[in-house]
Amino acid sequence: MTETASRPTLEAVAARAGVSRATVSRVVNGSDAVREPLAERVRRAVEELGYVPNQAARSLVTKRHDAVAVVIAEPETRVFADPFFALQMRGISKELTAHDSQLVLLLTEGRDDHTRVGRYLAGGHVDGALVFSLHLDDPLPGLIQRAGVPTVFGGRPGWSEGTRDVVYVDSDNRGGARQAVRHLVELGRKRIGHISGALDQTSAVDRLDGYRDVMAGADPRLIVESDFTPAGGERGMRELLDRCPDLDAVFAANDLAAAGALRVLRERGLRVPGDVAVVGFDDMLPVAEQTDPPLTTVRQDIEEMGRLMARLLLRGLDRQGPEAAAATAPASVVLPTTLVRRASA
Repeated sequence: MTETASRPTLEAVAARAGVSRATVSRVVNGSDAVREPLAERVRRAVEELGYVPNQAARSLVTKRHDAVAVVIAEPETRVFADPFFALQMRGISKELTAHDSQLVLLLTEGRDDHTRVGRYLAGGHVDGALVFSLHLDDPLPGLIQRAGVPTVFGGRPGWSEGTRDVVYVDSDNRGGARQAVRHLVELGRKRIGHISGALDQTSAVDRLDGYRDVMAGADPRLIVESDFTPAGGERGMRELLDRCPDLDAVFAANDLAAAGALRVLRERGLRVPGDVAVVGFDDMLPVAEQTDPPLTTVRQDIEEMGRLMARLLLRGLDRQGPEAAAATAPASVVLPTTLVRRASA
């Protein structure tokens, strides 16, 4: 007997439970239209027989695929080297698993991949998409909009101002940056540099704005545009020291860049925090607690951001079903940040 033939059928479950095939179908597909005693008999029969619903047939009934695309607008080498993405993916995965939904990971190495992702989403393979690490000139939002796929963004999209139907989850990047720089000012530091992230991403722009909120009128040489990588932090720190050898503090746009900056300060024989105090952003524990010295940083709950993204998407999908009238439209969420003090500042 083949594996397919040996699988218990809907009819077998109905016979075991003593109900109609239609009743089993309703229970398996999550309908509330079956009285609880009958529904319990069906669930017991499903468990006893080891029945697994046919996903294709179920999709025809529910109009849902129980699958969500996670689209990261970064190349594979960046995604798997940066713990930020692992933390956010963990939050997403936990929430989707709790709702019996599958995660489909899509990465973009270049513009050809954007077209591929757009085609895949338009093909009706998933119920919705979670998209993060967008850049300001990224064509993905337009492709996703044309595909007509419900979407939640990680981070505030740069084009979302005044667009009410755009849903995103972000952290208070600007407020967190102000916390970091104020802390350095309170320590008595005067020449505070900033190593920014790539300024085609709103998180980097917001953190630079937070720095400027506190350091209004600062010497423009104290600001270096870099990226969110350790190598970028090293380049930015070298450039800052060459421009302003008398600087006494640095706010780096994320923990990885801060770790790179610390390496350069050590190479130059500068003491941290004695000569130069350093503050990062993220509080990614595999990085922040293992730098030398341990890193003072701004904490954002990255895993919770992922969970909220998935939760908002699933809530929006529920509004498309029979319970639509009772469900509230999801709204964007901005999570608070907190300063975590360690030995670097």
